[in-house]
Formats: sequence, structure tokens, C-alpha cells
Amino acid sequence: MILRFVILCALFLFIEFYSYQAFRTLIRVRWVLISYQVISFLLLAFIIYSFSQIDRSVGQTRQFMFTTGLMLLIYVPKIVLTLIMFGKDIFRIGASILNYFVYHAPRKEMMPDRRKFVSQIALGLAAVPFLSIIYGILEGKYNFKVIKQTVFFPDLPDAFDGFKITQISDVHSGSFDNPEKINYAIDLINQQESDLILFTGDIVNTHAKEMHPWLETFNRIKEYKYGKFAVLGNHDYGEYVTWPSEKEKDENFHQIKNLYGQIGFKLMLNEHTYIQKGDDKIALIGVENWGVNFKKAGDLNKASENVHQDDFKILMSHDPSHWDAEIKDHPKNFHLTFAGHTHGMQFGIEIPGYFKWSLAQYIYKQWAGLYENLGRYVYVNRGFGFHAYPGRVGIMPEITVIELKKGRNVA
Repeated sequence: MILRFVILCALFLFIEFYSYQAFRTLIRVRWVLISYQVISFLLLAFIIYSFSQIDRSVGQTRQFMFTTGLMLLIYVPKIVLTLIMFGKDIFRIGASILNYFVYHAPRKEMMPDRRKFVSQIALGLAAVPFLSIIYGILEGKYNFKVIKQTVFFPDLPDAFDGFKITQISDVHSGSFDNPEKINYAIDLINQQESDLILFTGDIVNTHAKEMHPWLETFNRIKEYKYGKFAVLGNHDYGEYVTWPSEKEKDENFHQIKNLYGQIGFKLMLNEHTYIQKGDDKIALIGVENWGVNFKKAGDLNKASENVHQDDFKILMSHDPSHWDAEIKDHPKNFHLTFAGHTHGMQFGIEIPGYFKWSLAQYIYKQWAGLYENLGRYVYVNRGFGFHAYPGRVGIMPEITVIELKKGRNVA
């Protein structure tokens, strides 16, 4: 614990040192540089103090989200500055060695000076994440996008050709602070001409009471001809806080499960049902949360018991690591899996159809959008809400509409 603290302090000092070098190269006014140092120290002290006051019995609070946002706002740009300035110093050291051993330069000319334009470039690049994080907090977290995707299956029952499914995931209602924006998102959901809606977990951050102010809002989600179904996410189990007793934890979990019914969704707990359309049917299977690094309450075999090999199967499983670990190669051949969980880390770069990047991709093989393996698919929703960082940059909140079509994908 002490070693970890020492390493963390050394890292912050390293970042602060190189950030200061960028400013010092450009600004020579002594009182300005002293003011910068004082403000940096006070902000760091505030961040450390705020995080030290986290109450494990309460969980995420507005103060926690504010502090997380502030830390990212300050230190992501400073990390950019550090990488550029440190990289320049590596070059300067290399040049000084060359000057000394090859060109035999005088000692005072051996080390090249820091160039002003390097600091200008560094500060210009650092301004990009700084402004992006501010945008993400003020606007991005409620910049809802409807993403539509068509998926082809050669064995799709004829009656389901053109069948549309809306998906929402990761609501995290305890983070909301703008009823107007959430009502707008509900309107977007209702505008989609879908046959079925699926909710793939995380209705709250931790406590059932977080959803109580939003029950009326989410009850505005219209009825769907073929139903409204949901599964649990990892946050729905209340496992990220310290509870006074196991009884209170269990009661909270019971209340969270009831929340889904209170907004009109049938919660599926390792079970399945059949969706009948005309003379055809598809199996809808819902498992509890199962994640490689999170709670493993899901039981895929139990949920799909008595589902036939040749049934067309749609699966809801909150964590996409489940697809990679158990689902994609399962002998029952689950045709399409709906997942969420990753939020795309709420931070990344995405140019639809061309490019997407996020730190999430270094943790999850499937982290946003549609993925395929031998004709079986998983769709990972980018999330409806937000958690920890009170914003979104590049990876926007998502409402998904998947259309099932009979046939084969054209390469």
C-alpha cells in the first residue's frame, strides 16, 4: 500500500514537472509561474482530499463525479504535455551525447535548449482533450444517438424478416441531473418503429432509490407488440459499496429487480421465452450478469434449457466478455447476443463506418457495435447513461435499433 502511494506520488510529480516546463518555456513572468504552481498544488490537494473522503457505504456521489471530472480535465491535458516534453528531452539527451562524443562540442553547447515552438505545439495539442472533456461534461453526456444496424441470417424464420429490436443499456439513473434531456431520450426511443425492446442491465449505480425520481419518466416508454424484456447488469447487484448487513444488501437487490417491472419490463433471470409471430417463433434468452472480471451469476445452460438446437435464438447478456468466453462457441449456436457494460469508456474517437478507438478496446475484444464469429453476432451498446466521469467524449450515449433480415451478408 505504501509502495503504491509512493509510486503514485512520483508519477504525479513527474507529470507536474514536465507540465511546468511547457509553461516556463513560454512564460517568463515570475508571478505567473508561481501562481501556476500554487493553483496546481491546491487542485491536486483538493482531488486527493475529495477521493480520501469517499464513503464506501454510500457509493458514487455528485462530489465523486465532480472530482473525477476535474481530475480528468486537469491531468489528461497534462499527460499530453508530459509525453511531448519528455519525448523532447529524450531527443535532447541523445543530441547531447552525439555532440559530446562525435562533434566534441564545448560543455556549455552540449545540451540543446528547449525550443519554444515545441512547448507551443504541446500546449496546442493539450487544449484538444481539455476542451473535449469540458464539452463531454456540458453536452456530450446527453448527446443521444440512434444507431441502426441490419443483420442478416440465412436461417431466420420467414415471419421475422424485417423484425426490428430496440436496445437500451446501462441507464445508471443515479447519475442523471437533467430531466429535460432524459425525456428527450425517451421520445427518441418511442419514435423508433420497433417490434420489441430489450434493456441489457445497470438500471442504477448501486441503490434502488436512485431510480425512484425517474420511474415516471421511464414509464413513458411505449408498449411494444412483442414485449419489453430486461436482464441485470453488474451494478444491479449492489456489490460496489459496503453494506451494514447482508439483509440490507439483499433487500436493495430485491428492490432493484422490482424496478424493472415498475417501468414495464419483464426481467429475465436465467430463463427464456418464445416470441411468436405468425406460424414462426424465436427464442429470447436472458441471463444474469456474467463477466470475466465481474460477478458470474449468469447460467447460460439453465437459461437455455429445453431450447432446441434448431431454434433461432436471441440472447441478452450484459457483459460482452461473456460472449467471448462462453457464448460464441456454445454448441447451441446463439444467433444474436445483445450486451452493453463497456460504455466505450465514455471516451474515444469514432467516425461511423470508418474508425473507432477507445481505451475500452484494450480491455474488451468486443466493446462497441457489431461483432461476428462464424455467422454468430454480438452487439455491444455504448450505454444510455454515464458513470464515474460525468460526461462523454467521442463515444456518445446510444439507442440501438437492430433489424433482422433473412439472407446472407454481402462481403
